[in-house]
Amino acid sequence: MSGPRHADRPSHTEGSSLNPDNLEVAPGTLHEAVQGWVPQLASEEELRIALEKAFDYRGDVTLTLKDDSKIEGYIFDRVAGQTLTTSFVRVMPKDASQKLKISYDNIAALSFTGRDTAAGKSWEAWVRKYWEKKASGEGTLSLEPESLE
Repeated sequence: MSGPRHADRPSHTEGSSLNPDNLEVAPGTLHEAVQGWVPQLASEEELRIALEKAFDYRGDVTLTLKDDSKIEGYIFDRVAGQTLTTSFVRVMPKDASQKLKISYDNIAALSFTGRDTAAGKSWEAWVRKYWEKKASGEGTLSLEPESLE
């Protein structure tokens, strides 16, 4: 038994109307402006949604745990299990060298307290800024990235 050859696929035949610019497989990531947001965590679904946004966030968050302790840091990993007890986030605390693993069921509140280090730093924004500087005659144009600070 043999299947069709790769070259026989419709996209590889003459007269194909496929436009390579329209063939993106997955859409890009949409980054919301959540800096300063303190989500309401009234339900399990709201907690899960907020922690997914925290994982995608490019700044620090502050987690308030059920024992009223607070952890400020960067969420760099998460595992969404079947229950809140089996779901957890991994945090790199701002003022500690050891990474922490925190169960979803131990989180009482979440706030997006850190600066979003990539806000306004898209490729399109960079190109627009570059051309504005060039049009104004600024002589210090460079292809080197700007400092994040």
